[in-house]
Amino acid sequence: MTQQRILDLDRDRLAGLRGRSLTRAVAAAEGRTMVAEVFAERAALSPAPGSGVHNAELVAAFGADIVILNLIERAWDGERLRLPELGEFASFTELARAIGRPVGVNLEPGDVPEIRRARPDTAKRLVDLGAALLCVTANPGTGGSYAAMARVTGELRAALGDDAAIWSGKMHHAGHPERVTTGRLTALVEAGADGVVMPLPGTLPGVTRELAAEAVAAVQDAGAVVMGAIGTSQEGSHIDVVPQLALNAKEAGFDAHHFGDSFIPGMCDPELLYAYSVAVRGRRHTWNRMALGGRRAR
Repeated sequence: MTQQRILDLDRDRLAGLRGRSLTRAVAAAEGRTMVAEVFAERAALSPAPGSGVHNAELVAAFGADIVILNLIERAWDGERLRLPELGEFASFTELARAIGRPVGVNLEPGDVPEIRRARPDTAKRLVDLGAALLCVTANPGTGGSYAAMARVTGELRAALGDDAAIWSGKMHHAGHPERVTTGRLTALVEAGADGVVMPLPGTLPGVTRELAAEAVAAVQDAGAVVMGAIGTSQEGSHIDVVPQLALNAKEAGFDAHHFGDSFIPGMCDPELLYAYSVAVRGRRHTWNRMALGGRRAR
């Protein structure tokens, strides 16, 4: 059977996508997957309580295929997700159905709140609650290193088994400057990651098109997908940076394109997300994804 591409899935099938099935659907889409990271507790466009939308809904409306929640501790009390303007949810499965997108969660190896720490027990609970993807990464200033990410990736893979989607890597230095190298990225795959995160060329000093192409090929040959990240506040840059970032990323072979949460409080510039999507997958797929969004009654 031909592997289903993520960009061909309708709203309900997209919302139900998780684990290694998600990774395979991303790989099958040939570099046309949009991923948006948002603060879990933000509804930036709400002029007054009860009259706006959550950031996750907004990025979905502008073309995101996958939504990743950052700073989960601000919205999850261990029992329920409380998302302003969107409601309360007992699971990520419920949230995915509400916004029509698979929902991932950021976890970190550093000194961060317990609920965000990349520990096997936390990760297992998140997956059991329907988290479609665990993104092992590091927020600014947390001191995350590639060695630490490889270590916790191995721990999570051992605890979760083969089916969970674990995408690991850094979007910037995260307070622990070290070079992005092919060896450090493939070590994450060896540890158990089925996806690797690396900065897009043009976002982190020293990450060139040549390095990106070499690293992407090596990671894909090792059996994982690669997500190119815009996590250096350039997710709030001008639209005219899109052609350089997007087409260089497509040329280098990235499977997915990530937009960080730094512009409108807790999310990217949605117009940048839209323009980038049009650049790498055209208006037909972009508009289709946008039209398949929208809140569904619970």
